[in-house]
Amino acid sequence: MPILLKIDPGKPDENILAEAVGILKRGGVVAYPTETFYGLGADALSGAAVGKIFQIKGRNFQNPIAVIVDNERGAIPLAEEIPETGRILMQKFWPGPLTLLFRAAASVPVSLTGGTGKIGVRVSSHPLARLLARGVAGPLTATSANLSGGPECTSAGEVFCALGKRVDAVIDGGTTPGGLGSTILDVTAFPPLILREGAVPGALILSALGLPAG
Repeated sequence: MPILLKIDPGKPDENILAEAVGILKRGGVVAYPTETFYGLGADALSGAAVGKIFQIKGRNFQNPIAVIVDNERGAIPLAEEIPETGRILMQKFWPGPLTLLFRAAASVPVSLTGGTGKIGVRVSSHPLARLLARGVAGPLTATSANLSGGPECTSAGEVFCALGKRVDAVIDGGTTPGGLGSTILDVTAFPPLILREGAVPGALILSALGLPAG
């Protein structure tokens, strides 16, 4: 069975957090809470660790995996360039449930891009997600903690039921809000293309860029 790590998001125990980070640094997979659902975290720059994510979820290797970084600066080494539209939206909606697609830097593993040449990045507004990314000193995978095609999880208990022994640890940070997942926006084109409308409405994005709705 995976290790259960109970952490108060408002006052995280440094020793328990360090245990989770240690698992990630050793190439393990940790389920963790975000501002929407529970996610599956692995060191996104480790090909072996990312491969475990695909195996755990039963996910098609052609499907990209987005990442969470600790702050805006964390996106810079992952992107070939960050267009002005991306910078505006980062400042407006990060931390928060907006995943921005950039042209991936040459150093980004193909397993994250699914061969698209693009990488999805966001800064989570959940403190534990950001602390994990800070702990691994790099991007953390941000795919949902469930089997591909299955329901998303809003509690550690649901993660245990869905994934059983497949993960190395589950962080119990309480129940997450659920609802809509992050909005996914491709900023490699102008105007940006909404690939999935989620928790951040498209109308707000267009307004922030000074673009007409519709």
